[in-house]
Amino acid sequence: MAIATETILKTDGFTGYLARPERAKGTLPALLIIQEAWGVDAHIEDVTRRFAAAGYVALAPDLYAHAGMRPEPLSRERLAAVVAFLNEAGPSVMGDPQARARALEQRDEPERIALSESLDRLSAVAFSGTHRDEHLATVRAAAAYLRDERQETRGQKLGAVGFCMGGGLSGLLACRDPELAAAVIFYGAAPPAAQIPAIRCPVLGFYGAQDQRLMGQLPALAAAMDAAGKSFQYHAYAGAGHAFFNDGRSSYDVDAARDAFARALTFLRQALAG
Repeated sequence: MAIATETILKTDGFTGYLARPERAKGTLPALLIIQEAWGVDAHIEDVTRRFAAAGYVALAPDLYAHAGMRPEPLSRERLAAVVAFLNEAGPSVMGDPQARARALEQRDEPERIALSESLDRLSAVAFSGTHRDEHLATVRAAAAYLRDERQETRGQKLGAVGFCMGGGLSGLLACRDPELAAAVIFYGAAPPAAQIPAIRCPVLGFYGAQDQRLMGQLPALAAAMDAAGKSFQYHAYAGAGHAFFNDGRSSYDVDAARDAFARALTFLRQALAG
């Protein structure tokens, strides 16, 4: 399928990567693809095109860009270097300062300084939660763009698909946006229990059974969704860990990723029909 892509630059709103089926006629349902901590990178762009090939106009807003520019520690090249470092050193170094220091000691000084700076910035903007509302504002600006400004999606239903940090934002968007028609959470943190009653759309979650932190949250999330009368389906994949869908990470699990993508497409087709 021919996929058209473009960079969206809104000086008063957001920067994003948009993909759509080039030869589709008429209007189409829309999807927000919400990034992991690593930004709108080659993987997120590929995922955006995959959903476009399934018949959606898909937009991945860049949560780190301001007026089209990212801070240097969060640049595409610097974050790609962080991912390569974590693939080699193991994901545990993000939460273990001593293991991280030992792994960084193996790098030459310029690389060590650059990696440390980027890791510190990521800890602040992606993992601490202090920028969550700022990121959500960017996501909501992207949603408004698809609903109000894009001819292909104006008046059509909108869903959200998020990964890791973006998975948490997908769930939070379901709590804050009463017009959202579907939310898919790939290994993202649960939304605050007090906000769950505001959800008006079905929610689908995917988790790696070896992802102990998020699996520990899952029973309470499922109970809160059930108590509030919300539609929540979830799947936990045996043997898979966090970030099992990211084929650029050492955590990639092809069987879990294949099944989750098929389930997500079925869910979205049903939720965004009409």
